[in-house]
Amino acid sequence: MLDLSKFQASGRETCFHGRHIGPQIYAGLDGRNWHLADYEARGGYQALRKVLGADGGAGMTPEQVIAEVKASGLRGRGGAGFPTGLKWSFMPQKFAGAKYLVCNSDEGEPGTCKDRDILAYNPHIVIEGMAIAAYAMGVAVAYNYIHGEIFEVYERFEQALDEARAAGFLGERILGSGFNFQLHAHHGFGAYICGEETGLLESVEGKKGQPRYKPPFPASFGLYGKPTTINNTETFAAVPWIIRHGGPAYLEVGKPNNGGTKIFSVVGDVNEPGNFEIPLGTPFSELLALAGGVKGGALKAVIPGGSSSPVLPAAVMMDCTMDYDSIAKAGSMLGSGAVIVMNDTRCMVKSLLRLSYFYQHESCGQCTPCREGTGWLWRLVDRIEHGRGRMEDIALLDTVAESIMGRTICALGDAAAMPVRGMIKHFRDEFVHHVEHKRCVAGAGA
Repeated sequence: MLDLSKFQASGRETCFHGRHIGPQIYAGLDGRNWHLADYEARGGYQALRKVLGADGGAGMTPEQVIAEVKASGLRGRGGAGFPTGLKWSFMPQKFAGAKYLVCNSDEGEPGTCKDRDILAYNPHIVIEGMAIAAYAMGVAVAYNYIHGEIFEVYERFEQALDEARAAGFLGERILGSGFNFQLHAHHGFGAYICGEETGLLESVEGKKGQPRYKPPFPASFGLYGKPTTINNTETFAAVPWIIRHGGPAYLEVGKPNNGGTKIFSVVGDVNEPGNFEIPLGTPFSELLALAGGVKGGALKAVIPGGSSSPVLPAAVMMDCTMDYDSIAKAGSMLGSGAVIVMNDTRCMVKSLLRLSYFYQHESCGQCTPCREGTGWLWRLVDRIEHGRGRMEDIALLDTVAESIMGRTICALGDAAAMPVRGMIKHFRDEFVHHVEHKRCVAGAGA
């Protein structure tokens, strides 16, 4: 049984925030009302009933479900932002053998803490979303791969699965239909590389979590060599609202090409860090205000999409809206939605040192550019930070990062390189100051 005090002791039961506009994954949650009865009282499983015709209606065909998700403009909430409905359409409908659906809940990106809270406080919304997705793609078996360092969340999800099975929302002939669907939880052991979808598949199969060469892609050769679709936790959680209210209604909440709401984990130098669910296209200034504003100084920089996305200076970030297109135009990525706020006491060299250490530590070692290059990045930044740097090290850092990008099987190499290139691009003067004066810029701290 899950000990809720593990959540309450950290204060995390108060982290749910959102503007009351449109769909809300976190709406009405108090940290305790996660059970099936609570979820049904919030309208839970009505979408699945609608799809299967168990609400007295005609039901929906798989093609109609996919069309509705396409119309919603829902994009993958795990980082890449690929259109969800289009991804579902890649699943071969007439494939004669087994097909699989996988939820990527291996949330290991530094700064990101949204998916674990969805699973802890609203697990049935993920179960319902996965069931609808499985129906749309003709899948009978699915897995939710949960990050190994949040085992209490894995236990909570298992309890929710038991409730769903007992109520007939999982299993054989669901809600009296001909739809059969089994969903299983699978926990990892905290390896960041298993957040890469093919590394995750390898781990589910009981092998070392190393990314696969692509092609073939999971849609044709995925789990156990069968067609497989993989989506993020938040992506599945958005599906029930879309089915209940319609794809166009979801799209209208956001902006063109950026439908619906997005959950942002705002962390770092803010007065009220937490998860905030807001419509895509909301100005960054409004999101910052929801998090209580900058703590301990003036805004200096923001990493807008998790640690792997390039940093943006304050002036650039304040002109951005929180959506895929605006952040990309500014030179970064929306990514996982982890917004890391840094005030003007932060030393950017020291901040980069911490990030570079993480990526060299988490490299699986399969690709030489990543295995060797991430170590070089960390050692070069370490040398500059501790007063041993040379002026040519700055250019060397940029060269090593450029040599890694695009030359690895998965995106971890790029994830290590982009923070380096972003820091040098926007804060080169701090690196120069370290080399010339053997210390941080005056007034800068950790």
